[in-house]
Amino acid sequence: MLAKIQEGLYAFLWESTRENNSNTFLISGDQTILIDPGYRHLFGQVRRGLSTLNLSPAKIDVVLATHGHPDHLDAASDFRKPTLFMMGQEDYLYFTKLASPSFPMPEPDILLQEGQLTIGGVQLQVLATPGHSPGSLCLYWPERKVLFSGDVAFEDGIGTTDLTGGDGVLMKDSLRKISQLEVECLLPGHGNAIVGREAVRTNFERIESYWFNYL
Repeated sequence: MLAKIQEGLYAFLWESTRENNSNTFLISGDQTILIDPGYRHLFGQVRRGLSTLNLSPAKIDVVLATHGHPDHLDAASDFRKPTLFMMGQEDYLYFTKLASPSFPMPEPDILLQEGQLTIGGVQLQVLATPGHSPGSLCLYWPERKVLFSGDVAFEDGIGTTDLTGGDGVLMKDSLRKISQLEVECLLPGHGNAIVGREAVRTNFERIESYWFNYL
């Protein structure tokens, strides 16, 4: 489902309960940025949504991945130059060792670490948020108070920590870190978007009161 979140910000929300694909997000401005393109064989939903916006994959300037799991970045392999692919350095190094012919790791043009990332007129803060994966990143857009939380925080839930490279203690630290940000729109890797400062705050409180008991 294609949803307009704000002016120039769109969500491709994955609704099928029979397939495991991530939500994909689009920032459309002087540069066109696609966050977490998902699986290659399920990219048709994003392609159709882009067409609705009079865009095509060839018009995407930058593809960003929040972490190294294939359901978030597999489709990055199908983008061609001049589109740039960016992902976290730590997850790239970690998951390259685990990659297989079935799920090869796309080759990034730029390896990200924590700090500021400027793409055209968009300034993002890249936040190291390990726990779901060793090098998981969240992307914070302070101008819009938007947080792309990957598989760290969902609506009433968190990313699993029992996959290879997961760590419950680090996940707690990451959740505390992002909960301190001024966020009015939480865009997670799976599930519903959470819009409204109070709704985001309440969601983090529910996560802490319930999920921290299991980490």
